[in-house]
Amino acid sequence: MITGESGTGKEVVARALHDLGARKKGPFVAINMAAIPNDLIESELFGHEKGAFTGADRRQDGRFAQARGGTLFLDEIGDMPPDAQTRLLRVLQDGGFTRVGGREVIQSDARIIAATHQPLPALIKEGRFREDLYYRLNVVPLDLPPLRDRTEDIADLAHHFIKKANQQGLRMKTIDSAAMAMLQAYHWPGNVRELENVMQRLMVLVDDDAILPQHLADLLSGNARPSSEHQPSSGETLADAAAFHINRFYEAHHGDLPASGLYQRILEQVERPLLIATLRATRGNQIKAADVLGLNRNTLRKKIQTLDLGENLRGIRRR
Repeated sequence: MITGESGTGKEVVARALHDLGARKKGPFVAINMAAIPNDLIESELFGHEKGAFTGADRRQDGRFAQARGGTLFLDEIGDMPPDAQTRLLRVLQDGGFTRVGGREVIQSDARIIAATHQPLPALIKEGRFREDLYYRLNVVPLDLPPLRDRTEDIADLAHHFIKKANQQGLRMKTIDSAAMAMLQAYHWPGNVRELENVMQRLMVLVDDDAILPQHLADLLSGNARPSSEHQPSSGETLADAAAFHINRFYEAHHGDLPASGLYQRILEQVERPLLIATLRATRGNQIKAADVLGLNRNTLRKKIQTLDLGENLRGIRRR
């Protein structure tokens, strides 16, 4: 029994168990209980005889027969209707099943792996899931933690999805260490599936060779990790705020060191908002901005060009 939130990779784990087991040469057959209409589940699982119901114009094997010698993966088992739960329990107890509309007992020869994102003990209390079936399925339980609780996996997963997209024809990219820290600070409500989706979008939409923090700003807005939220106090200085974010950046590496060149990268990240804020405060007057910053006007102009701040300064009423 594999449990975990949606998107944590339950089917990936089920396939790995199959591929690494003694039945790896047999078929891996998956069925999503939540996607099958209730009145068709038994036919899907056990098959049916010709004429068993309207439209059954021939005998059809079910997933149990198709998984002979291999693995049958029952995804979203918590959505299985009560009648089908009873028949599944009988198969697990007796080792045999009959097709819908048939009498022949067929011996099952499939390993069963079930998965759900629902709390089955709670469903049992509500009378929506059979307790005896639960104990039959829950022989070897595996609980997959949400991605937000295993941030040490994010870097490996992100690089894996980049490599996968590259193999599908997209240009290879690297991830800036600050951008990686943003990925590791994000709450990931959609877990690994959401991370894969984000990485695919970045590979398609980012024209640069490196994925930078500004590329992630819109994609990750609104779901920063709650434990990392920073509420400045009234007496906090700019140095205090900088220290908080720099320390959080190092903590996100979990004991490892970030890529070299951090000093310059942090200076650039501070320099950019400083210049933008100053130019907005002076309504785009570069002479006044240069004076406030203590820079030569030509130096300021060169920095505006180098940092490509033109887009950020649009709409500022110059004076």
